[in-house]
Amino acid sequence: MNPQFQYILDLIQQSQLSDADRTALENAVKEADKQYEIINFKLDRTEKVKRTTAILLEETIAELELKRKAVEESNDALQKSLEELKAAQQQLIQSEKMASLGELTAGIAHEIQNPLNFVNNFSDVSKELLDEMKVELEKGNMEDAREIANDVIQNLEKILHHGKRADSIVKGMLQHSRSGSGEKELTDLNNLVDECLRLSYHGMRAKDKSFNAKTDSSLDAGLPQIKIVSQDIGRVLLNLFTNAFYSVLQKKKNADGNYEPLVSAKTILESGKVKIIVEDNGIGIPQRVIEKIFQPFFTTKPTGEGTGLGLSMSYDIITKGHNGELQVETKEGEFARFTIILPI
Repeated sequence: MNPQFQYILDLIQQSQLSDADRTALENAVKEADKQYEIINFKLDRTEKVKRTTAILLEETIAELELKRKAVEESNDALQKSLEELKAAQQQLIQSEKMASLGELTAGIAHEIQNPLNFVNNFSDVSKELLDEMKVELEKGNMEDAREIANDVIQNLEKILHHGKRADSIVKGMLQHSRSGSGEKELTDLNNLVDECLRLSYHGMRAKDKSFNAKTDSSLDAGLPQIKIVSQDIGRVLLNLFTNAFYSVLQKKKNADGNYEPLVSAKTILESGKVKIIVEDNGIGIPQRVIEKIFQPFFTTKPTGEGTGLGLSMSYDIITKGHNGELQVETKEGEFARFTIILPI
């Protein structure tokens, strides 16, 4: 018993109280001593818990500090990796643009060969005619000389015509290849679609001389000019047409003699919006990957034949750059149809 309570108990026992009062007081002192012991035990246990908690808290704080430093280091590493990835992505995007420009240049070179051949051939013929005219003039045959002169004039007109055609092709190339201001300008979409279809076809022909495909255009004559970044939309169209020609080429390799490759382009004015539809009857796109085709770096082409950025860039140009839509419909082994929807 606690000494203080024991002292009180001794005093009670020595007192002149009645037995009943003495017993009652003794019981009260004993109960108080019991409660005192219980309280002391609880206080002691609480103190131990406090000390244990303080130790655990210190350990936890130290552990959290280590984790905080680790998180900071991870964040720094992630930030550095993110910056490196962004830089790598920009390089890949630039590479994709250069690859697109390379295909465009190949198409230009192939298409420009025809007017150059005409210019060369008519120039050779005109030189021969002028030599003949000199002979006739020396003989005094003025009538024959005049006829030859008329033939030369006709040839020169043809040379001028095909020279202008070559000039138009080169200007179209410069229009697509220059970086531009990035500002939207009123553009004739029908001309842009038709030009990109031809350039893509000749680009494929330049890479594979044996390649042939039918092209079909259905361009809405009532289409208004709309404000777009023509270089960017041209890049999208070139990508879609190039993919379409690639698809029909792959199907042609394994098809029987009845298969006729076809790539078509269509423009429609509908509900205040312009639709550009690019369709082919090639190998189509497997349904299992249809949701991935607009993701960066995803490609169904063999390694080395595609970066996986063409459709991703096209999607961003249409949706983010022009507030439009880029939709796809396809059936594996039969067709693929891409629809660009642009607001007027």
